[in-house]
Amino acid sequence: MPFEIIRADITEMNTDAIVNAANHSLLGGGGVDGAIHKAAGPRLLDECKTLGGCNTGESKMTKGYNLPAEYVIHTVGPVWEGGVKGEEKLLKSCYLSALDLAYKHNLESIAFPLISSGVFGYPKDQALQVAISAISEFLMDHDMMIYLVVYDQSAFMLSGKLFSSVKAFIDDNYVKEHHVSDRNLNYEMEVCYSSKSMRSLDDVLEELQETFSEHLIRMIDLKGMTDVETYKRANVDRKLFSKIRNDKYYRPSKTTVIAFSIALELNLDETKDLLEKAGFALSRSSKFDLIIEYFISDDNFNIHEINEALFAFEQPLLGV
Repeated sequence: MPFEIIRADITEMNTDAIVNAANHSLLGGGGVDGAIHKAAGPRLLDECKTLGGCNTGESKMTKGYNLPAEYVIHTVGPVWEGGVKGEEKLLKSCYLSALDLAYKHNLESIAFPLISSGVFGYPKDQALQVAISAISEFLMDHDMMIYLVVYDQSAFMLSGKLFSSVKAFIDDNYVKEHHVSDRNLNYEMEVCYSSKSMRSLDDVLEELQETFSEHLIRMIDLKGMTDVETYKRANVDRKLFSKIRNDKYYRPSKTTVIAFSIALELNLDETKDLLEKAGFALSRSSKFDLIIEYFISDDNFNIHEINEALFAFEQPLLGV
């Protein structure tokens, strides 16, 4: 199952579990911790009192009580001390220990806040990189729907260098003429024929090339990748991939097509070919398309980093 960054209130997430960025006592506090205790009701505190606290980098589970989520997984993130006290290792352990608990309890979905990025002072851009690294590592060997929940845009911080580079690429290449809505991603390619070259429908159908599904499966074989490796790297659910593989005429969304292009590390021309099979194209009038072009041209095929940038620029995410 995929990983998605969303803007929401974590106390309203209808997942099997939500993660609480707690303190050592597990007895409540401010920020996310306080909000979760308030929404869950007093019985959450009563159960937390029986747990004996929690060490930094570790996790413990309770019921969710009045929350939509059935469980709360409490984890204690590190306080930022300049990055010289093992903060990165401890923060990564928070995510992995929480995910391990969820997996051992057969949970299928979980929502995280950006741990330690509030009063604990961990720089948001670095906290984000640790979160994505840990979650990506877990998903390569497990199936689970994982959300990283940010309350508002100010709570999300893309690397300043990456943000500036992507913004500069958009500014240099964005075509304002004949503007196409950034959110209208499912536009079809235009096929133009002059009156002299119009052909019958039968002639056109006879010249149909391989479908998107056929082309995708062939590219997976050419790249020497397995199905599992492909859909996990594409941030796509196994059930969706199964539909694509079993239906040669499957019509994917544009974001799905590009997700597979990234997973297969296709160059720009190969990406355009795959898009064409599904009836799409890249446009200089779309910020979404330009961000994709930026990463492919830079040989950066980390789909989660690409989704970070798409989220920062308020564009639809890949896969999911």
